[in-house]
Amino acid sequence: MNAAKSFSSRLAGWLPRIVVAPSLLVVIVTVYLFILWTGVISFTSSKFVPVYDFVGLEQFVRLWATPRWHTAVANLFIFSALFLLLSTGIGLLMAILLDQNIRSEGFLRAVYLYPMALSFIVTGTAWKWIMNPGLGIQKVVNDLGWTGFTFDWITDPNMAIYTVVIAGVWQSSGFAMAIFLAGLRGIDNSVIKAAQIEGASLPLIYRQIIIPMLRPAMLSVIVLLSYIAIKSFDLVLALTNGGPGSATELPSTFMFSATFRRNQMGVGAASAIMMLMTVAAIIIPYLYSELRERNNG
Repeated sequence: MNAAKSFSSRLAGWLPRIVVAPSLLVVIVTVYLFILWTGVISFTSSKFVPVYDFVGLEQFVRLWATPRWHTAVANLFIFSALFLLLSTGIGLLMAILLDQNIRSEGFLRAVYLYPMALSFIVTGTAWKWIMNPGLGIQKVVNDLGWTGFTFDWITDPNMAIYTVVIAGVWQSSGFAMAIFLAGLRGIDNSVIKAAQIEGASLPLIYRQIIIPMLRPAMLSVIVLLSYIAIKSFDLVLALTNGGPGSATELPSTFMFSATFRRNQMGVGAASAIMMLMTVAAIIIPYLYSELRERNNG
């Protein structure tokens, strides 16, 4: 009887590990093993197929000598900055408005969150139609009588990257709103009431008390949206396909084109490693700050 109980207790202790083991193995193989393999390929002369020789940093030198990569990096800075600023600002504003216990809050929250339920392929395709000068906003306004109105950003190399920003912000603002709203609902109402008793106006309360208390939510939004911006691929592919020309090229689309269209696997792997390093530069400080706060707490 004691042996049976001992076996049952050991099995109960090992059961969670046994259940999680297959998923952990899949993650190790499909994520970390392939990251390691990509790193190896970036130091080889691989083109159409992998070649396991060692050429040092040659592929990285070729990568940074490619004008299209410079365009992709510049576009990433433009897209990421505007995407983060607008998505965070609009999400915070919507969360504050919903936090006022307005009517139909559930309906509005569902409306704001609905774009996040769509894939970036669907979003890109829909906005491609909306911004098409012969089909979307420009045509509708022209048909209403304003024949001089033009909205052809999607075909303008100087403005096309901003169409990607618009589509990305439309999809991700609701996600930021949900995180901020959860943070707002976790703040004790007595803080607001105490400030109101002292004579502080509601805008002043939000600006100097509530928003600073949303620091953890703000940090989470920035980190997650930064990750989305860096890996954006399907949105650009569906909306502009990197064009016109290379006007909306991002590192993710450059990596795809270099690997599968131009048969430069080594250069594509090098660009993937550069993206990985960018993501790590965002995630590692975030994890460090979270662990430090937890240990200090």
